[in-house]
Amino acid sequence: MKQKNSNSRRLLLLLFLFPCFVFAQTTLTGKISDPNGTTVPFANVIEKGTTNGTTTDIDGNFSISVASLPATLVFSSLGYETIEQTANNASPMNITLAESAEALSEVVVTGLATSIKRSNSANAVASISAEELVGTTPPPTLDGALYGKFAGAVVNANSGAPGGGLSIKLRGATSLQGNTSPLYIIDGVYVDNSSIQPGLNLVSAAAAGGSASNQDNPTNRIADINPEDIANIEILKGASAAAIYGSRAAAGVVIITTKRGKAGETLFKFNQSTGWTEAINLLGLRDYNEQRVRDTFGEAAVAQFVAARNEGRLIDYEKEIYGEKGFLSNTNFSMSGGDVKSKFYAGVSHNNEQGIVNRTGYEKTSLRLNLDHKATDYLKLSLSTNYIYSRSDRGFFNNDNSGTTIGVTLTGTTPWLQLFPDANGVYPDNPSGASNPLQTRDLVTNRETVNRIIMGGSANLDIYKADNSSLELILRGGVDFYGQQSRAIFPKALQFQKLSNGGLNGVSVQGETQNKNYNLSAFLVHNFNTASDISFRTQAGLTNEFFDQNTQLISATGLVASETNVDQAANTGVNQTRLRQEDSGFFVQEEINFQDKFIATFGVRGDKSSNNGDANKLNYYPKGSLAVNLNEFGFWSDGSKWNQFKLRAAYGEAGNFPPFGALFTSYNAFTTDGLLGISLIGIRGDKTLKSERQKELEFGTDIAFFNNRLSLSGTYYIKTIDDLILRASLEPSTGFTTEFVNAGELQNKGIEISLNTTPVMTDDFQWDLGVNFFQNRSEITRLDVEPFNVGAFGATLGTYRIEEGSSATQIVGIGPNPGDNGFQKFGDSEADFQMSFNNSLNYKSLQLTFLWHWKKGGDNVNLTTLLSDLNGTTHDYDDVALDPDGVLGNGDYRLSQLGSSAEVFVEDASYLRLRELGLYYSLPDRLLSGIIGGNIDAIKLGVSGTNLINIFDYNSYDPEVSNFGGGTIFTGVEVTPFPSSKRILFHLGINF
Repeated sequence: MKQKNSNSRRLLLLLFLFPCFVFAQTTLTGKISDPNGTTVPFANVIEKGTTNGTTTDIDGNFSISVASLPATLVFSSLGYETIEQTANNASPMNITLAESAEALSEVVVTGLATSIKRSNSANAVASISAEELVGTTPPPTLDGALYGKFAGAVVNANSGAPGGGLSIKLRGATSLQGNTSPLYIIDGVYVDNSSIQPGLNLVSAAAAGGSASNQDNPTNRIADINPEDIANIEILKGASAAAIYGSRAAAGVVIITTKRGKAGETLFKFNQSTGWTEAINLLGLRDYNEQRVRDTFGEAAVAQFVAARNEGRLIDYEKEIYGEKGFLSNTNFSMSGGDVKSKFYAGVSHNNEQGIVNRTGYEKTSLRLNLDHKATDYLKLSLSTNYIYSRSDRGFFNNDNSGTTIGVTLTGTTPWLQLFPDANGVYPDNPSGASNPLQTRDLVTNRETVNRIIMGGSANLDIYKADNSSLELILRGGVDFYGQQSRAIFPKALQFQKLSNGGLNGVSVQGETQNKNYNLSAFLVHNFNTASDISFRTQAGLTNEFFDQNTQLISATGLVASETNVDQAANTGVNQTRLRQEDSGFFVQEEINFQDKFIATFGVRGDKSSNNGDANKLNYYPKGSLAVNLNEFGFWSDGSKWNQFKLRAAYGEAGNFPPFGALFTSYNAFTTDGLLGISLIGIRGDKTLKSERQKELEFGTDIAFFNNRLSLSGTYYIKTIDDLILRASLEPSTGFTTEFVNAGELQNKGIEISLNTTPVMTDDFQWDLGVNFFQNRSEITRLDVEPFNVGAFGATLGTYRIEEGSSATQIVGIGPNPGDNGFQKFGDSEADFQMSFNNSLNYKSLQLTFLWHWKKGGDNVNLTTLLSDLNGTTHDYDDVALDPDGVLGNGDYRLSQLGSSAEVFVEDASYLRLRELGLYYSLPDRLLSGIIGGNIDAIKLGVSGTNLINIFDYNSYDPEVSNFGGGTIFTGVEVTPFPSSKRILFHLGINF
């Protein structure tokens, strides 16, 4: 009986415990760290083949229950390689995730303090890595490295002179009279990109006559930044992405992150590039003979021509001026390293580049030190510092109304003239022009020197941390200080400075600019993960920016002897321009992520500024976006070729401040008989003027196949700029001539497509191909003032015209078939489309990379050819191609149209260009092991080029040109610019 009861009790206990055995689970625990021992918070831990998963806490710890052992876990985190590990028992697991360069490149900015996986982003954000930026060939300047690298950007060279002078516009026209250049932010610092005029207009008078725009050919300050220091660039092209930056973001935002150290062995890198630069396209001489010289220049010139021809001294002065091969030398050295707590990156670079014209060139030295320190487990500190010295000598070029610049003078210089100096160094006067171009080249000084320091710092403080949430405080500050000096010296010995020639008897123009930018910000970022796989990230912040630029330009004429000091002159004048502004604001943003399937973001920025009529009024800029990752829904099996299928939509608004002088009436000072007075400048201010407001809606899709070997991104956007700021005429009885008003609306619509693929990938060979395509169409959808011409030299020669219902960049002029507005449309400066083809081919230790850039359509107003036609020197003057009747040569035909049609001055500016080409060989490890005891990690040898092949029909030096700087959309107007150049460089790179 006892035995029976005992058996019954055992059976009852077994029945009671059976469910526990059936449903028992094993809990696996562990910690995830990186190779340096730093924990990885919020990493994903998934049981392979199931939806069972969790995330690590702020200290990298995880805990997950699995049904049985062994169990395979998949570990992943943004910026790290994904790995799998099988657990055979319940012992704690220590997981190390290696950093992934590919994964890190797939991170994009979503707010002022956070980033997001590109696969979850609802905005079209272009990213350019360090390898894409400088991996093919060292660019002359940072902005010059962006040509053809991403869809949606139009880059124009305002001059081919060394040292920059480029303008970048994102997604078409963003303003007609306001700022059109993007905001640049480097390591959290708002940096200045001004182009400060050196005062050449005193001599050139370029701002007189047909155009009131100054054309002094200055550099732009973003050229100071060393491309070798950059780790990544992100371009927020539209308001939907840039709205969080508020009143300065209507033209887009360029976010630059510089290189930083990593814990481990100290790494040293040395790169030396040496080569030369030369003009990509010289036009050449007209095919002169006695009859042509007689018809154009008269009988007296025939004897001079024949004598010079017989004596073999016909001189191609274009080649004499532009035919130099300028020496190039770029040196870069960097070291990086550190430990778990402290990391550093230090770099020094020196660039010395001569131009294609004697006494022109660009020299720059850059020093950088970036530090990161983990003070405690909850406090991280970062510091970025950069000192730059640069000097550019840019010569005396571009348009003028005095006939004195080198380019204008060359259009009237014939090859039989003798313009070289004699044995005593005395230059003869040029009988065919206002100046001797050789003398101007050799004696005129036009120099800019800059001393600049950019410094930014940040502190990241973990206020609290829990298993499913954390709160972080981020503090940032930055400064951008620089002093720029400009020196423009025209000695009295110059032909056009002689009193007998009506000159100013020597000119010295000296400019001093002090620029001081500060920015401060504080952010709170809260992360919260729910048990139902929904993550929330809330961020809020305050920002404050100060901008102070003070420019003094002192001009002196009638110099004493050979003095250049401005106090050693008969006449002096002083101009001072002060630009001071303070902006402040706040932003809040919420991101909601449901299992990477739905990712929604919405937020608002509130800004106020001293540059508003009411400095205390807040302007609000909302944003919202939604991304849907269809590939996360399980529609496809694990063996599917689909890796990504994302649909996205985004909306945002951003602002553009009124231009300087628009809000308040300004005055000029003058004296009469020693009495000081003030006078109106003719522009009436209006403190009620509103900032231009950009509203943008974009839709897009991102898809990827075949383990991401083929990916495609497409975006369509509609961008509207409301409250367009324009100048309106006033009745003279008001005492003013014009005032700025909010009087229009501008709309841009465009398409951007990017294709990236790896057509071939074997153990020894890989071919990567990237294709970008974009087009934009603009339209003035509302105009509350009378239509007007702007941006060139009048309807006789071709000009831009702003009128409702037409493109903002149409080019019109007088012609035989005028429309209702009295003008005939001859073109549009905006391209039909642009495409780029970026190829990288790697075979073992050999690498070939090249970038083709195709611009289809878009027109320029070419007045260089007009000037040479007027002087009878045009290279194609006698060709018979343009005259429909086949009677007149090209030069005579074009001149016959002057005053009757502007058509011949408006030319197609299409081109196909080999932007970059690089061929490199990396020494294999077996050869490196014998060099300096195996202490050399890598040696790379190569040759590269920029603009090596240029195919176009445009009848001048380069269709990619503009006399007017980056502050206007009215580009593509050229008058004798400094020609563009190609570059060839040889490279040596050593890592140790």
